[in-house]
Amino acid sequence: MKALNDIPVIKGKRVLVRVDFNVPLNESGEVKNDKRIRIALPTIQYLLDQGVGRLILMTHVGRPKGPDPLLKTDKIARRLSDLLRRPVGKTDDWGERGLPEETIILLENLRFHPGEKSKDPVERDAFGKQLASLADLYVDDAFSNLHRDHASMTSVPKFLPGYAGLTVEKEVSNIQKVLERPEHPFVAVMGGLKADKLAAISFLLEKADHILIGGALAFSLLKIEGYSMGASKVDDEGMEEMGELVKKIQKNPRIHLPVDTVIADRFAEDAKTETVSIDQVKEGWMALDIGPKTIQNYVNFLTRAKTIIWFGPIGVFEMEPFSQGTKAIGKAMTESHALTIVGGGDSASAVESMGYGEKMTLVSTGGGASLKMIEGAAMPGLKALSA
Repeated sequence: MKALNDIPVIKGKRVLVRVDFNVPLNESGEVKNDKRIRIALPTIQYLLDQGVGRLILMTHVGRPKGPDPLLKTDKIARRLSDLLRRPVGKTDDWGERGLPEETIILLENLRFHPGEKSKDPVERDAFGKQLASLADLYVDDAFSNLHRDHASMTSVPKFLPGYAGLTVEKEVSNIQKVLERPEHPFVAVMGGLKADKLAAISFLLEKADHILIGGALAFSLLKIEGYSMGASKVDDEGMEEMGELVKKIQKNPRIHLPVDTVIADRFAEDAKTETVSIDQVKEGWMALDIGPKTIQNYVNFLTRAKTIIWFGPIGVFEMEPFSQGTKAIGKAMTESHALTIVGGGDSASAVESMGYGEKMTLVSTGGGASLKMIEGAAMPGLKALSA
């Protein structure tokens, strides 16, 4: 993977940067949370400090089916301008009608163009070639999209020299370290709902010493083992599709499942709750968190760990009565002396909301991308930078 310090000459060059400014916008298009913009600032500032001639930024926003006035990048450009304290130009297209005069420019939402996500590689490459015509160099700082074969990720570097931005370099290097040379004991924590995490769990069985499972994923596995899960949310369909992986995981001594759980009579913060053994979930009640015995078991593993990765909350952390498991995992990780990596998505939201984010080695900006790396799956965007 070629990084920024591998670029022979930046001064005076036109640099096209794929950023991830997929930020939440309100009904008037104003940025509600600018964290993703702030994450890209080190790469942007590095290029500016090196005397870049022109900095052209491109991003997607949301999942539009076509042009959508609520998902335009105008207000994002204004927010970036505020953060950089310098003008940021904005185009209403992708450079077809020329670029504004500012040194820093943000293009329109990439997903307004049919070529960005086209299934037709010829159409994708045509859009990629058009984008590449705007610059001399390409930098990819959108780690969260590395697993997607989109024009801005994989077609552009066919026509320009491509390099990894600081965000991509940091995330990839930390995750590769875990996959290639982890310090032991190596503990993985897997939560959330979807059975698709079983692919990552299967891959990790060859590397991790212990895999601690919580959330609806754990309750789905326990249901398959014959436990009654009452009205708990489970992924029956996903488990059926992952049948062979389920068999591989079941009864494996490296896999650890909850022995007790916090149950509720309904999905609400003020619901009636009880803590019960995993074999005592009541009919009509739902398991929404791991119980104190499971918390202690899991914390014991984490305390001794040298490497920890965490994908998916352990309970419904957004509701205080069911947040204790997720809090305990986060706290134990910050108090350990381990290399700690938190997958993006809900896991990242959990640690940030609980104030643990700054104490982790890495809180990933892309849950899907980091999970795909852990699975050992193909990463088209990453491959494009190493071609």
